[in-house]
Amino acid sequence: MSKKDEIKHRARYTLEFKLEAVRLVKGGQEMAVTARVLNIPKATLGNWVRLAEKGDLQGAGERPVSVEQMELARLRAELARVKMERDILKKATAYFAKDSL
Repeated sequence: MSKKDEIKHRARYTLEFKLEAVRLVKGGQEMAVTARVLNIPKATLGNWVRLAEKGDLQGAGERPVSVEQMELARLRAELARVKMERDILKKATAYFAKDSL
C-alpha cells in the first residue's frame, strides 16, 4: 500500500451540521454520546461547542447536509439518550427491588 493510499482525508462539515451538533450538547445530550451518534470525534465536537460559545464557529460548505440527514442525526442522538435513561431506570428498579426483599 502506498503512502498516498494511507493518507486520511479530513472530513468537512457544514455550519448547519455543526450548529445542530452543538445544539444537542447544549440541550443536555452528553458530548460523548452525541459524538458517537454523529460519528465525529469527541474532541472535534468539544472544539465546535467552544467556538460556538465565542461566536467563531464556521462551516466548510463543501459537505452539504440535507434536512433528512440532520433529522436522522437528531433522532439518533435522542434514541441514544432515551436508551441511556432506560438503562438507568432498569438499574434503579433492580436496586430498589433488591432492598425491599
